[in-house]
Amino acid sequence: MVTLGGCTHPLQSTLDVHGSIARLENTLFVPVFWIAVGVLCLVTGLVLYCVFKFRARSEDEAPKQIHGNTRAEIAWTILPAILLASIAVPTVKFVFDLNNFPNNALTIAVTGHRWWWQFDYPTATNPTNPGDIDFSTATQLHIPIQTKVVLTLTSVDVIHNFWVPELAGKLYAIPGRTNKMVIEADQAGTYYGQCSEFCGTSHANMRLQVIAQTPADYEAWVASQEAPAVTQPAGSTSEAAVGSQVFQTVGCAGCHTITGVSDGMVGPNLTHFASRSVFAGAIFANTDPNLRLWLANPPLEKPGSVMPNLHLSSTQITALVAYLDTLK
Repeated sequence: MVTLGGCTHPLQSTLDVHGSIARLENTLFVPVFWIAVGVLCLVTGLVLYCVFKFRARSEDEAPKQIHGNTRAEIAWTILPAILLASIAVPTVKFVFDLNNFPNNALTIAVTGHRWWWQFDYPTATNPTNPGDIDFSTATQLHIPIQTKVVLTLTSVDVIHNFWVPELAGKLYAIPGRTNKMVIEADQAGTYYGQCSEFCGTSHANMRLQVIAQTPADYEAWVASQEAPAVTQPAGSTSEAAVGSQVFQTVGCAGCHTITGVSDGMVGPNLTHFASRSVFAGAIFANTDPNLRLWLANPPLEKPGSVMPNLHLSSTQITALVAYLDTLK
């Protein structure tokens, strides 16, 4: 099983780095790894040597007793001390470098929920203040490439752990506390992450994606997110218009925000839901069949889901899907 576990395509690899922060971490990991390999080989070799060299030749033969070998005691005191110092010095420097947050950097607030990630983007006039929120998204974090972005992390329920291994290391999201980290991507692409701290029933379903974009594409995406939500014409009888009414009457509006329509604070902001390629903690591609499956019974598809089974009819689900599809 261990061997077969390495046969899949690695979507999350700490060794396949694509950003300056991940490279910084690898400059510490790689030498420490090889030092650990050397220690393992040395200790294993000595153990095997002693097993064969000093084994009893007969049942009555007692092993030779050696006491007070001063040279050996000095050696195994000094050598480990030198080894630990060679690891400790770069480790301390690494910790300071990792916590050197750039001034005037784009700062995005990350909030962990059971079991999804919320991303709050600051206004253009105050990009370093995540409390001055311009718009909110979920599951997919968009960042410009070749730009250090500061993330502030917290949680509204239990301890989570934010981890996108190709771009940076792990950092806890803790209720009542705000932690900070820097993330950066060298090139455009999608980078996969997850919660790496067991947080309950659907811990394994709490995934995320970082969408790294060129500055021009990122600015275009920001502009699309700042646009008002699509509204349905008054008096319209289209399927999407019916879905809008279903959204506001069956309980969806009490948990989800759609700008100008509802102000729910429990679930993800859906103002531009159709612009996301995944949903439900990135376990589903954002397609109509998957939306139908999800709306029919969320706790069945994602155990422990806070979103309840609303016992929607097939007609209501069809209308809701049509409405959500308009939220570009």
